[in-house]
Amino acid sequence: MHAVIMSEYGDARVLQPGEFPNPPPRPGWVPVALRASALNWHDVLVRQGRYSSPLPHVIGADGAGVRTDTGEHVVVVPSLHWGDRAEAPGPDFEILGDHTPGTYAETVSVPLECVAAKPPRLSWVEAAALPLVGVTTFRALFSRGRLRGGESMLVIGAGGGIATMAVALAAAVGATVTVTSSSADTIERAVACGARAGVLHHDPAWPEHARALSPGGGGFDLILDPVGRWSESITALRPGGRLVVLGANAEQTAHLDIRGFYFGQFDLLGTTMGSLRDFAGLLEVMDQYQVRPPVVDRVFALDQAAAAHEYLECGRTFGKCVLTHE
Repeated sequence: MHAVIMSEYGDARVLQPGEFPNPPPRPGWVPVALRASALNWHDVLVRQGRYSSPLPHVIGADGAGVRTDTGEHVVVVPSLHWGDRAEAPGPDFEILGDHTPGTYAETVSVPLECVAAKPPRLSWVEAAALPLVGVTTFRALFSRGRLRGGESMLVIGAGGGIATMAVALAAAVGATVTVTSSSADTIERAVACGARAGVLHHDPAWPEHARALSPGGGGFDLILDPVGRWSESITALRPGGRLVVLGANAEQTAHLDIRGFYFGQFDLLGTTMGSLRDFAGLLEVMDQYQVRPPVVDRVFALDQAAAAHEYLECGRTFGKCVLTHE
C-alpha cells in the first residue's frame, strides 16, 4: 500500500512517500481505507524517536475513512489497549502510530473497539482532526476537570488543536472561556470561535491580567494548561479551583509554593489522551450540544507529510493540520 514511511528518526525530511506492507489480517481487528489523517504534536515526538518506534514505520494517530469489510464511514480512535481502570491507562496502553503502524497510509488496521461511526455533519477532513484532540480534551475538561455549565475556564495557549477544541467544548456546554496567547491575532481568532476574551502571556503579569477577567476578579474555576506553565497559571485560580495539566512543550519543570497551594485548596490534575469511554462521552456531548467542528488550519496531500510537519513545527498553526488521501 502507499504510505508515508519513516526509515530513520530525525527532522521532517525522514518522512518519505513509498510502499509499505498491507496490514495483515488479525482476529478482532478491522481495516479502514483512510480518506484523511491529521497531525498531532505527538507525531513529531514519534518521528524524533522519543517512543522507540520500530523502523521502518508509518506514524500517525488520527484518521477517518471507510471500513473495507462493512463499508461503514468511521473515525479511528487512537487509544489502544487502555485497560480496565477508568482512572488511568494500563501497562499495555499505546497511542496508534507509536509501535502499531499508523494513519499516514492508504489503510490502517485497528482493534474493532477503536472505530466509531463518523459524525455525519463532519467532513472527512474534520472527522480526521477529531479523535486525538477530541478525546484528550474531553477527558481533561470533563472526566478529570469536572467542568460544568456556568463555570469559568482559562486556557493557556490559544492556538493548538487541544486549545481550540477546549474552547469549542466548554463554550458549547455553557462555560465562559478566557484564553492566553503570545499573539493578539490568535486571541481574536479564539474569541471568534467562542472564547470571551484573552490576555497576552509574554507580559510577566499575565496571570494577574487573566485573573482580572474572571468572574468578579476572583479567579477561574478551571484552568487548562496544555503547555506546562502551571506554576504561573495556578495563581489565576479561585480558591478551591482545579488546574488540569496535559503538556510540557513550554516548560518541563515547575516550582510550586506548597503552602499557598494547600491553603488555596487547589486540585492539581494530570491527564493524557483519553479512553474509549471518554471518546463515547465526547460524541455524546458533540451531538447533544452541537459542538463546533474541529478547527482545521491547513490541508496537505498525504505525500506532503514532511511539509505539513515543518509547518506544524513553526508554531503558527491555529487548530489542526490534516492530510488528505484522495
